[in-house]
Amino acid sequence: MLSLPRTIEYVDGKVRLINQLKLPSKLEYIETSDWKRVAEAIKKMEIRGAPAIGVAAAMALALAVREIRTENLSEAFSYLKSVADALISTRPTAVNLSWAVKRVLKVAENAKSIDELVKKVEEEALKIWREDEETNRKLGEIGAKLLDDGDTVMTICNAGSLATSYYGTATAPIYKALEEGKRVRVIALETRPYLQGARLTAWELSKAGVDVVIATDNQMGIIMEKENVSIVFVGADRITIKGYVANKIGTYPLALVAKEHGVPFYPVAPMSTIDPGSKTGEDIEIERRPSSEVLYISGARIAPEGVDAIYYAFDVTPPKFITGIVTERGILYPPFEKSIRNALRGLDE
Repeated sequence: MLSLPRTIEYVDGKVRLINQLKLPSKLEYIETSDWKRVAEAIKKMEIRGAPAIGVAAAMALALAVREIRTENLSEAFSYLKSVADALISTRPTAVNLSWAVKRVLKVAENAKSIDELVKKVEEEALKIWREDEETNRKLGEIGAKLLDDGDTVMTICNAGSLATSYYGTATAPIYKALEEGKRVRVIALETRPYLQGARLTAWELSKAGVDVVIATDNQMGIIMEKENVSIVFVGADRITIKGYVANKIGTYPLALVAKEHGVPFYPVAPMSTIDPGSKTGEDIEIERRPSSEVLYISGARIAPEGVDAIYYAFDVTPPKFITGIVTERGILYPPFEKSIRNALRGLDE
C-alpha cells in the first residue's frame, strides 16, 4: 500500500498543504484559515499540479465562505463569486482549477440560507478532494495494464501524488504496478526551470520504493535510444475536445522523440481535465511566467546581466503524437474527438 504524505487536507476549518518549493530538502507544511494564503500558494507554485490546485481552490472557497458575516444571501454569494474569480486568475492554463471552482459555485447557488451556503460549499470541496483520490486509483488500475514486469517508464514534470490530492495521475499506473509486484524503472526528466521532475517526482517515487533515476531534459533523445524506454506517461493540465494536450513545458518535444522512436506516449488525466470548450491548442491560454524563474537558481543569477529570458510554462502536444489518453473511463484512442465525446457523453448519462 502506498505510503506518502498527503499533499493537501482540510481539517477543522483550515487547509494544510505541503510547500513543494521546499522539497526535497525539507518537508514543510503551510496551514491556514485564510483563502488568500491558499490563492498565494497556488500562484507561487507552493502547491501545483492540475488536480491539486483544483482541490486547493475548492478548499479556498470553503475557507472564504466561513468569513461571510452578512445575513444577506445575495451579498454572500456575490462575495463568494469574487473569491472564485480571484482563484481562477491565479493559474490560467490548468482547467481543473476553474472546473472545481465552478462546480462549488453551482452547488452554492442552491443554498437557501447562510448556514446552508457554508455547509454546501464545505461539503462539495471535501467531495472534490475525495473523488480526486478515487479517480487517481482508477487511473492506476487502467494504466497499469499497459505495463509489463521490467518496463522502463519515462515521464516529465510531476504528475504524481504531489500534483493531486493523493496517488497521482501519471504515477498512478506505476504505483499500481508496484502493488501488483511488477518491477518498473522510471526515468524522470528534471523539468527546467522549476525542476519538478528532479525535486518532486524523484522524491516521491524513491519514498515509495520505485527504482527512479533523473535525467536532464535535453537528454531525452539519446536516452530514448540507449535506455530501452518502454512507454511514456505524462500528466495533463488541459485536454481539448480534439485531443490536444497542454502540459508542462517539454512535453511536446518528448512526444516528438517518442514518436520518432516508436515508443507509446500516453497522457494520464481525469475527465475533469478535458475542456469541451477548447478544440485545438490555439484555444488554450498558455501561462507565461516571470523570466526571473529562468534567470536565477536558488537566488543566484545564471545568465549575464542585461540578458532576459523566455518562460512559457506549458506547451501543447498535437493528437497525432499521442498513442492514447488514460482516463478513469478507460483509455481513449484516436480519433480522439469521437472517443472523447463518447466518454463525456457517458458522464452525462
